[in-house]
Amino acid sequence: MRFQVISDITEIRMIASGKSVRERKRLNKFHGRGRWRKMKGIASIRLTGGSIHLAEIHWYEAHGIGKKEQKIKRLLS
Repeated sequence: MRFQVISDITEIRMIASGKSVRERKRLNKFHGRGRWRKMKGIASIRLTGGSIHLAEIHWYEAHGIGKKEQKIKRLLS
């Protein structure tokens, strides 16, 4: 499902870091070596159909690489 984040991400929390990130090997291969962290937060998003929802978003990030692979975990409204 494609979406666009239209507000600032709030309530940002780290879910996993370092060796706890299960996808670390794949992330290093596709995006470069880094200290990967799995993060989550709440944001307003616009879906491809044009509807706007509040959603919990998960992503991976590493210093110097940035946010990668954002996905919607669940819609809140």
